[in-house]
Amino acid sequence: MRIFQIRRMFREFFNLEEDKVENTEAVGSIVQGVQFKGMNLLILICAVFIASLGLNMNSTAVIIGAMLISPLMGPIMGIGLGFGIHDMPLIKRCAKNLIVATAFALITSCVYFLISPINDARSELLARTQPTLYDVLIAFFGGFAGIIATCSKSKGNILPGVAIATALMPPLCTAGYGLATMQWKFLAGAFYLFVINAVYIGLATWLGVIILKLPQVDAEWQMKKQRMWIVVVMLLIITPSVFTTIGIIQDNVRDAHVSAFAHEEFGNIEKTQLMSYRYVENDEERYVEVALLGEPIDEHRIEVIEASMKAYKLPENCKLKVIQGIAAQESNIAEVSGTIVQTMVHAYQEQILKLKQENDSLKHVIIDLREELKVIIAEKNDSVPAKEMQ
Repeated sequence: MRIFQIRRMFREFFNLEEDKVENTEAVGSIVQGVQFKGMNLLILICAVFIASLGLNMNSTAVIIGAMLISPLMGPIMGIGLGFGIHDMPLIKRCAKNLIVATAFALITSCVYFLISPINDARSELLARTQPTLYDVLIAFFGGFAGIIATCSKSKGNILPGVAIATALMPPLCTAGYGLATMQWKFLAGAFYLFVINAVYIGLATWLGVIILKLPQVDAEWQMKKQRMWIVVVMLLIITPSVFTTIGIIQDNVRDAHVSAFAHEEFGNIEKTQLMSYRYVENDEERYVEVALLGEPIDEHRIEVIEASMKAYKLPENCKLKVIQGIAAQESNIAEVSGTIVQTMVHAYQEQILKLKQENDSLKHVIIDLREELKVIIAEKNDSVPAKEMQ
């Protein structure tokens, strides 16, 4: 009896029919955004320029604006819809429009970065060159939220949120940057992120159409063959991101072990201060570099500390390199200075970014307070009697 009640409760909570629009309206709203001609194409080009400027300026707000303007989501959801309702002509039309839109976006961003005087890769560009399994999950759940919102009567602000979360435009512009500067690693990584987003948004749309039971166009569609190809494509797309994710997790674990080693072994030495530490790995060797200030520690103690590295689960054959003593040789002083400068620059950059974010927040608060003050003054003036006003 309890199981029956729980099942009925779940059905009531997850009943999609109550808030669902008519089937023709749901299909029509997706098909409407498929075409890339005239105004849609001009809007796409504008969005590409805005996103490229945002990446060039390293401005998150500008990049978000480009995501909201971009109409790239239309043909991707259209492909998912076509698979869901078994409409091959719709799939072909959406695929053609998506290829055209992608080509225009790549060419436009490439042209921008060719003429832009700023060619250095900043954090917003770098963030789109190493897709991970997390990007796959974001694209899938974003696409699923998108199809549910499209078929819902109360859409709210879900679709803009989906556009921001799935981020189709910035990866394409980053790929354009890689093409313009002939940095093929940027081009491959960013375009792979775009492919991940497109494929998994389409996949989520397909599943959403099946769950929402939108009417099929072709009753003779070969479902088994379709599902087989979808699974094959899904696995091919996800595989590189899995390896990237594993690598990032391993790097984070290693960095945590390096941090524990540096602080526990060098953080409590009297008259010596731990300034910085880092893990270095190249074709020839791998080592932990530690920079110390104050009274130098002797070689025997360094050897003892190096022998303890295995206990911190650091990579095999990892050596220890200690840079210490302000009065040491000039080469050592240069290395210490370089390490300290890098640490300070990174800290100052984080502080500047934090202050900028706080400044933007304060500006919005001031604007809101001004508006509220205007309303209060207006209400007060309206409430004052005419005699008092005279």
